[in-house]
Amino acid sequence: MRKQTMAIFLLTAFCFGQHSRPAKHALTDWPEFHRPDMTRSNPYETFLTTKNVKNLGLKWKFPAGWVASSAAVVNGVAYVQSSTDGGSLYALDAHTGTLLWSYVTGGEINSSPAVADGVVYVGSQDSYVYALSAKTGEKLWSFAAGDNVYSSPAVVEGVVYVGCLNGEIYALNAETGAELWSFATGGAVLSSPAVAYGVVYTSSNNYICLYALDARTGKEIWSYNANGTLASSPAVVEGVVYIGGPDYNVIALDARTGALLWSQTVGVVSIPAPAVSNGVVYIGTDDGDMYALSAKTGNEIWSYPVGAALYSSPAIANGVVYVGALDNNVYAFDARNGTKLWSYATGGIVQSSPAVVNGVVYVGSGDGNFYAFNLKHGAEAREVRRLAFQ
Repeated sequence: MRKQTMAIFLLTAFCFGQHSRPAKHALTDWPEFHRPDMTRSNPYETFLTTKNVKNLGLKWKFPAGWVASSAAVVNGVAYVQSSTDGGSLYALDAHTGTLLWSYVTGGEINSSPAVADGVVYVGSQDSYVYALSAKTGEKLWSFAAGDNVYSSPAVVEGVVYVGCLNGEIYALNAETGAELWSFATGGAVLSSPAVAYGVVYTSSNNYICLYALDARTGKEIWSYNANGTLASSPAVVEGVVYIGGPDYNVIALDARTGALLWSQTVGVVSIPAPAVSNGVVYIGTDDGDMYALSAKTGNEIWSYPVGAALYSSPAIANGVVYVGALDNNVYAFDARNGTKLWSYATGGIVQSSPAVVNGVVYVGSGDGNFYAFNLKHGAEAREVRRLAFQ
């Protein structure tokens, strides 16, 4: 079994790094919380740059209620959760913000939706995981998870992986919702699983904290005892798992063995998942600081004192770091040196994690609105519109 797991790891690791980069200014998607490459990074964004991001302006806003997670943007549609009005999922025209459909669950939704093969998957605090038609919002199936679902689903090769407050990690058939396997962690799972190399990586609010499970069977491959509770979601890049840990640390583990590679003291990291791009790990802290760390050593490259807690997980696109803060602002920083390039004051705290795709930044606010920002003028904006209507 160990040899088989190693073979899967190496084969997937090779394929994992092969990107077929689309043509310049081709439209792309942001289909789930982590994006499919587990990094919260969009390597294909070309419209927004470090030079023009200062010109971002409000494109549209939609009264979605409390939006605390990350939107999915697929095929010109933004799928947005809400924790108000009974817990709704909205499908919005990504270009205009026009409501296409909505679906009300029986509880608040803090889970980020995931979209795959024409289906939207999302968890709810009514203890169900839902599968809805991406086109119409019709319910295709629901799965009784046994407790509130804060975790954001990851969908890989026809399987939905999601955590639950009852401590279980579930693998569900994406087409039918049938349970394929479950794994009891022993603590509430707020974390959103990352799936790479045929392995499911997830944290749990117990004193083991981080698990690596065989994606096919759910059997434990390894676990890491971080000596503290953990709610941050992992990012997995080039054979390394990065996660915000207890005791003011960000840690890096060997994805194959769980061995600790490095630990770097930053500040309290209670919720945000790290974003990883070009050999750098980006993460915010409850103390109000944004950090960029070397992915190889953990050494600090730069930090920026925002001054308000960062519960938002950053997004990286074309050399720019986007993140929300509890001072009501959305920020953009130069990924290389931490220079603040842009900010926008919403009317409420920004716990939502941005999605950046096709020249637009999508993010929710505690003021009850979901925002879309773009470059209002210039060639970039015209090119986005042209491609969107082809």
